[in-house]
Amino acid sequence: MEPPKTLKSNIVLILDYGSQYTHLITRRIRTLSIFSLCISGTSSLKTITDLNPSVIILSGGPHSVHTPNSPSFPDGFVEYVEKNGIFVLGICYGLQLIVQKLGGAVAVGEKQEYGKMVIEVVWMSHGDEAVSLPDGFEVVARSEQGAVAAVENKCRRFYGLQYHPEVTHSPKGMETLRHFLLDVCGVEAGWKMEDVMEEEIKVIRGMVGPQDHVICALSGGVDSTVAATLVHKAIGERLHCIFVDNGLLRCKEQERVMETFEKDLHLPVTCVDASVRFLSELKGVTDPEKKRKIIGKEFIAVFDAFAHDLEKKLGRKPTYLVQGTLYPDVIESCPPPGSGKTHSHTIKSHHNVGGLPKDMKLKLIEPLKLLFKDEVRELGKILDVPVSFLKRHPFPGPGLAVRIPGDVTQGNALDILRQVDEIFIQAIKDAGIYDEIWQAFAVFLPVKTTGVQGDQRTHSNAVALRAVTSHDGMTADWYYFEHKFLDDVSRKICNSVRGVNRVCLDITSKPPSTIEWE
Repeated sequence: MEPPKTLKSNIVLILDYGSQYTHLITRRIRTLSIFSLCISGTSSLKTITDLNPSVIILSGGPHSVHTPNSPSFPDGFVEYVEKNGIFVLGICYGLQLIVQKLGGAVAVGEKQEYGKMVIEVVWMSHGDEAVSLPDGFEVVARSEQGAVAAVENKCRRFYGLQYHPEVTHSPKGMETLRHFLLDVCGVEAGWKMEDVMEEEIKVIRGMVGPQDHVICALSGGVDSTVAATLVHKAIGERLHCIFVDNGLLRCKEQERVMETFEKDLHLPVTCVDASVRFLSELKGVTDPEKKRKIIGKEFIAVFDAFAHDLEKKLGRKPTYLVQGTLYPDVIESCPPPGSGKTHSHTIKSHHNVGGLPKDMKLKLIEPLKLLFKDEVRELGKILDVPVSFLKRHPFPGPGLAVRIPGDVTQGNALDILRQVDEIFIQAIKDAGIYDEIWQAFAVFLPVKTTGVQGDQRTHSNAVALRAVTSHDGMTADWYYFEHKFLDDVSRKICNSVRGVNRVCLDITSKPPSTIEWE
């Protein structure tokens, strides 16, 4: 998790104590052109000192400082920050940690404040409150009910907020963060994606030996494409990519992505059509988890064969594997502080080529592991990845298998779904709303419904349309289409796609639903 060395002197380090908003703080700070990194709130002092931050933010969290074994910063932390002149900002639980550890008192609030409270309105989110401040601290803001909302000790460089400036509900939250980091702490806002690109290229060249070869599985998505393009820029033709058509891709997907890889990005890609192999293994399988496992297992077998063919051709084994792991994958895979589990950086299995054959023994190159999705798109622009490709909606690894509940090989479900999806997505693009939507797609419903088409009664398939807005896929709201748009799309689908006589709209958010249906 070590950041590029050129960024060390200006790093803002966030110690995560389990707040649902922690990743938001990291993102908000980066939009100010300041590099920020999030690690566990229970990390060792050495982990913190090795990163050499200029500012440390203690996040909020669901804990109470009064609970036995509630998470805290390591022994020696206060001495370290004071000796090195590091600014510390505590948010909610983080503020209470500062107050308690520096000699003040925290009590369970009689009036617990959640949601909107006027201090000059801010987003309050905790039951405990500071009742007695440590020496040298002063209150700089209170809520309308009198609770402490902001404190500071300028001399010792400790600051605290009892609300979340990073959430959109907090007016002037970004201005508060900007003022604190730029004006109070004097951090320089000079973090640029060009610097990240140059630094990563240096890191890759330093890691990969002059005779080493690297392989990469391309999914056709933004992350793996940008990661491969960056590695290709660093080591050229010693990168070998594979794109697997598993028979579960969208309409004309193979042709479209291969054209981008070859003509626009000049990536060395081998396309393997394994659709017959995948679909024969999936025949009759209805359990979603079993479907995912079969797809994962078959992909690994195809990938393994590709690696062995490459070894014969090169006369040596490939040494490295490129993965488009992103920072949220790293953050999400870490158990929350206070859970009693270790804070590892194991990436979740569905974000990588999990379970590769043991004899492959590939070392990982993860050039995007410190970046968020919007930052990956920014990096892609610098690398001349076509903007239309960078703006593509996410597509799940198991493909259309998770958009056909039940047996994916039933009848002509895949063909019907591809046609419906193509009409829906093209209509969204024609309406000029594609970029407003995080993800949009069609779902084939395993039910037959009665209809009337061409003066005849029909017993045909129903499909559902789903479109959501989101910042990072962790939460999502359904997209509000205009009625005329829905009317036009529904008519076009029923008139153009043989075998469909009913169109439904999915209007559930995440939570309670996931974005995909399976």
